Amino acid sequence: MRAALLQAHGLDGLTVAQVDEPAPGAGEVRIRVETVGVNQLDLNVIAGRGPGAAAKLPRVLGIDPAGTIVAVGPGVDADRIGRRVVVKPNIPCGRCADCRSGREARCPAQSVVGVHRDGGAGETVVVPDAVAFDRDGLDAATATATVHSLPIVLNVFDAADVRPGDRLLVTGAGGTLGRAAVEYGAHLGADVTAASRHPLADAPGGVRALTIGDEADLTGRLAADERFDAVVDVSGSARLLGQAVAALDWGGRAAFCAASVDARLEIDARAFYLGRRSLAGVASADLAHVRRALDLVRSGAVHPRIGARYPLDDVRRAYREFPTTTPGKVIIDVR
Repeated sequence: MRAALLQAHGLDGLTVAQVDEPAPGAGEVRIRVETVGVNQLDLNVIAGRGPGAAAKLPRVLGIDPAGTIVAVGPGVDADRIGRRVVVKPNIPCGRCADCRSGREARCPAQSVVGVHRDGGAGETVVVPDAVAFDRDGLDAATATATVHSLPIVLNVFDAADVRPGDRLLVTGAGGTLGRAAVEYGAHLGADVTAASRHPLADAPGGVRALTIGDEADLTGRLAADERFDAVVDVSGSARLLGQAVAALDWGGRAAFCAASVDARLEIDARAFYLGRRSLAGVASADLAHVRRALDLVRSGAVHPRIGARYPLDDVRRAYREFPTTTPGKVIIDVR
């Protein structure tokens, strides 16, 4: 089969090559892939840095494929063949205390499709059946645009305990995660302020949009006494997160899910504990978050934006141009 195979670090080490078709083992399914997304984690694997350094080369890339089940391994109901599915990238171990209690995002032994095992940027991929979710009602590209981003957003909202009527600040609102967070916050009934480096022209009605520019100076765009009940930060900037935490009101809750831009966080510890504030980090999602996310998109409550699309043969260009392409989820069309 044809697949996007990384044989050495760097884009020069990435080729579309013929590789053996994988066979499903116990509890696994083989999926004929239609679409897969382009993600920052793919770039980390290509560069061999951060969480991507865990990938052993050669490796087929692609963390969030969508397609149709064409074969099943031992222990999987044969009725799954023909099901249209999308894959959750993070695979929990299923055995630890967190997994047994339904908190799979906290599993300390989880692996990732396209990092620890071959991914979905190929004609077929094999994954555990537990992370192959039915996508009935959703086309493949929409399912790919949903399955990784929106579940993490839901987990961040849960971690920040965002409630209807909350004064909610979303930082990093212009990216794929940020737009999902703004839309979901509005759906929940929060009073949303969306801060992004570039103008957010298509924010939902009632959302206040702040353009903070390349310097990401949030403090300079807020009134001196302006405070928020909750902060959801998806910017990847610890500097911006620190400014957002400083704007929390008494008992304010903040949660974030990235540190890709800069990682050194500075907060006023005295103001933080005296103000009864809280801060949580989120790196993945529970299986229940995926089901909730797919249902939200099916219902029309959240609308994932599809950006640029590339054929599999153009996969190197897709990674080279990411993330400077059209806003929205970048899709690789495998079929």
